Amino acid sequence: MDGRTTRRRSAALVAMGLTAVLAVAGCAASDDSGSEVASARAPAVDSANGGAADRGAAGAGAPSAGTEGGADLRVDQRSIIYTGTMLIRVDDVDGAARRAVETVTAAGGFVGADQRTSADADARSELQLRVPAARFTAVVDELAKLGRQERREVHTEDVTEETVDLDARIATQRARVDSARRLLARATTITELVSLESELGKREADLASLEAKKRRLADLTALSTITLTLVGPDVTTAEEETELGFLVGLSNGWRVFLVSMTLLLTVLGAVLPWLLAFGVPLAVLLVALRRRRRRRPEPPVSAPPPVPAARSAP
Repeated sequence: MDGRTTRRRSAALVAMGLTAVLAVAGCAASDDSGSEVASARAPAVDSANGGAADRGAAGAGAPSAGTEGGADLRVDQRSIIYTGTMLIRVDDVDGAARRAVETVTAAGGFVGADQRTSADADARSELQLRVPAARFTAVVDELAKLGRQERREVHTEDVTEETVDLDARIATQRARVDSARRLLARATTITELVSLESELGKREADLASLEAKKRRLADLTALSTITLTLVGPDVTTAEEETELGFLVGLSNGWRVFLVSMTLLLTVLGAVLPWLLAFGVPLAVLLVALRRRRRRRPEPPVSAPPPVPAARSAP
């Protein structure tokens, strides 16, 4: 009994020792795996934090870079349409017009329209000049030296946002056109082919419209417009002010009355030859007919027959 008990106790102690060793080994393994997971997660967290920090630094530096560079805020990088109107009084209208054309041509521009009146009293020339936007101010100053400047109006329109929006829309529309073309190449049925061709035509038309708007804006921003009016020394250009009052109304009414009477007399003078040629003979003929009717004798009126007397009955 004592030997068996001793062997059982020894076996129990060995089993407990093995269990303890296995438990310690398991704890060590779990610690090692936990440290590996932690070490694996640490770089990811560090990289995430670093990326966030980098993004924050970039975000913090972006405004300063935009402020320092300021590419969109500079005038030479913006899309601006310049238009000007000038009125200049000169002694020789034709000579001044020739010098204006030479000035614009030397600046790299051209003449868009030219209207001239060569009358001595009312000599006038209206020129529509297109000049590069970079030379707009210089050309305006040169044109002002042609004579005595009486009016100058300069207008600007900033179309930078519209230009950027058109660029984005054109890029998007081109992508849509390319997508429709790819789908059209894969079409297998007539229905799909017809539908995709119609859609492709619409997208290409929209793209062409956007590109036309972009070309128009590019033309207006690249070449500024100056409307130059040259007048002679005796031409009246002052705009009449609107006057009110009783005397003004009376004067205007009398003027209208005289104009009306003049018009009436003009019409009468135009009709009078016709009245003399046809009206007088017609009036004479009517008078003669009336007199002839009056001279005709009227037929005598016959007396009614006598009424027989009534007979009395016997």
